[in-house]
Amino acid sequence: MQEALLHLKGCDPVLQRLIGEVGPYAIEYLEPCFETLVKSIVYQQLSGKVARVIFNRLAAAAGVGPLTPESVLKLRPARMRAAGLSQQKVAYIRDLARRTRSGEVDFGALQALPDDEVCRSLTSVKGIGVWTAQMFLIFALRRVDVLPSADLGIRAALRKLYGLPELPNPAHVEELAREWRPYSTVASWYLWRSLEKNP
Repeated sequence: MQEALLHLKGCDPVLQRLIGEVGPYAIEYLEPCFETLVKSIVYQQLSGKVARVIFNRLAAAAGVGPLTPESVLKLRPARMRAAGLSQQKVAYIRDLARRTRSGEVDFGALQALPDDEVCRSLTSVKGIGVWTAQMFLIFALRRVDVLPSADLGIRAALRKLYGLPELPNPAHVEELAREWRPYSTVASWYLWRSLEKNP
């Protein structure tokens, strides 16, 4: 990881300052499993705090232990809605549960695939878009060069840190981040942390 930090500090003075302020890289990983992908669906288009509350309610309703396709499918949709999930997210999570139970989604097989193939595989599932696939790549599969260029947090952090007049669009994010490769995930983690330090 030292190599990644040296690269980012050397190619971008803004990141150099940010890494100094935030401190060591301490990303928290999740298991590359069904529960993690459910969590990513819950977190879509929500703030982290709100999503965390909803996910915890869903997990509590499903019972003890990690979420499984079976524990989700035992819940009535109305109970899932009562946890705070939208009707659409309930449908997405239940569809993922059915596909996982049938073997159509194979979490073990994803480990061996390159990033673009993981994205293709996951986004073929209803309700899983590029952002969700990217979060799975970063936090579950531990890939180091993922840039979620449409992520609102990344865009907000870039606007603040680089003094931009407005939120950069995804193409502008890609342009600003060109030099970060092959460590875009590491840079993204620091950008997210910058929002937590100075909301």
